[in-house]
Amino acid sequence: MKILRIDSRSSDAARQIRELRAKLSPNGDVVSEAGKKRTIELFGEPLTPRQVAEKICSDVETGGMNALLHYSAKIDGVRLTPETIRVPPEDLQAAVKNAGTEFLTAVRNVRKNIVEFQRAILHRSVRIERPGGYLEERYRPLRRIGICVPGGAAAYPSTVLMTAVPAQVAGVKEIAVMAPPTSFGAYNTDMLAVCGELGITEVYRMGGAQGVAAFAYGTETIPQADKIVGPGNLFVALAKQKVFGTVDIDSIAGPSEVVIIVDGSANPVFTAYDLLAQAEHSPGASILIGWDAAVLDAAVGALEEHVCKIERGGLALQSLESFGAVILVRDADEACRLTDEIAPEHLHIVTENAEELADKISCAGAMFLGNYTPVAVGDYAAGPSHVLPTSGTARFAGGLTCNDFLRANSILHFDRGGLAGYLPDIEILAAKEGLTAHGESAAVRIR
Repeated sequence: MKILRIDSRSSDAARQIRELRAKLSPNGDVVSEAGKKRTIELFGEPLTPRQVAEKICSDVETGGMNALLHYSAKIDGVRLTPETIRVPPEDLQAAVKNAGTEFLTAVRNVRKNIVEFQRAILHRSVRIERPGGYLEERYRPLRRIGICVPGGAAAYPSTVLMTAVPAQVAGVKEIAVMAPPTSFGAYNTDMLAVCGELGITEVYRMGGAQGVAAFAYGTETIPQADKIVGPGNLFVALAKQKVFGTVDIDSIAGPSEVVIIVDGSANPVFTAYDLLAQAEHSPGASILIGWDAAVLDAAVGALEEHVCKIERGGLALQSLESFGAVILVRDADEACRLTDEIAPEHLHIVTENAEELADKISCAGAMFLGNYTPVAVGDYAAGPSHVLPTSGTARFAGGLTCNDFLRANSILHFDRGGLAGYLPDIEILAAKEGLTAHGESAAVRIR
């Protein structure tokens, strides 16, 4: 296995780490030769992915349903109509009815876990009493959201749970789901069963930039959303970036990634599967950090032994060799500093003092501590959403929660005496800014 090995004590380490971080940062203008050829076939010119996403969004904004159906046929190879682009309610009901008992039980268990966690962190309105009045911060749910569910290389019923349930906890009434018209997407009965089980009745057979644009601008039969959430490929990410401002979005997501910090207490086989779990997304970035060379070597040995045992082993191997790294650092403190620089989506700390190291690290989407807390427990079951900041954006962003589906507005109410108490400060600041009408609007009420 040709996985990148970096020794932080070498003179070349800084350059290697910079290049590694660059790989984790998505660039909308980077495309393979095969991708360039495909773009020319579809659009007649060598557009960049960003230009493709912007053109599709602009066309759907002006052309509505006709443009949406045009791109569904052109890109997805599926001819739909205004009547067939939406999944019929009876298909959702049939998916629930025909779903296996074990699957539905798992869905209900996970939903319960998500609801419990999200309700615990839900913002509540706050009121502060002041002389002669009060201040209030009030939260209300968004009216309508659109959820992107991937469906190109795999089915993701878990994404429906991790996006829709937090929105339901927030009180969002209208939830629409889009998935590409594929066997892994809008024709996947497991994904449809989760929608049906959650009470979601609005599911569309659309994907890519054209689906994002339909939610952002609306069409003749698809109402505009207030916010678009959920993962997707590069074109979905670029389209979300394009429509931000017309609607809100959760993030501009890049490939899935994990940083794992280990010491001698880490089980090398567990570590190997933690690395494989991200790599099998393909692309997925898996980075192993430690200060004991023997521990790192044992994990790599286990990785080489087990990569052939997973279904997507070939794809995982490609990701490990293209985006993976094993970094030998001087000590635990250097491991923490480097992790903060990378700001990974997932951080798994498998050391004897995992909680102590976690306190030293600020920049990570989600942290998983110990040998028995794999990233998968967060991806599928525990309660926090698996929609997390990628590509270093954990420096300033967090994972999706119920609170991202709330709008906040402040309420102020004062009587004459309450206003009088603020008047001197109002007049001074208004005079400093030369906005005398501001000051007079308060003073006239007191005089």
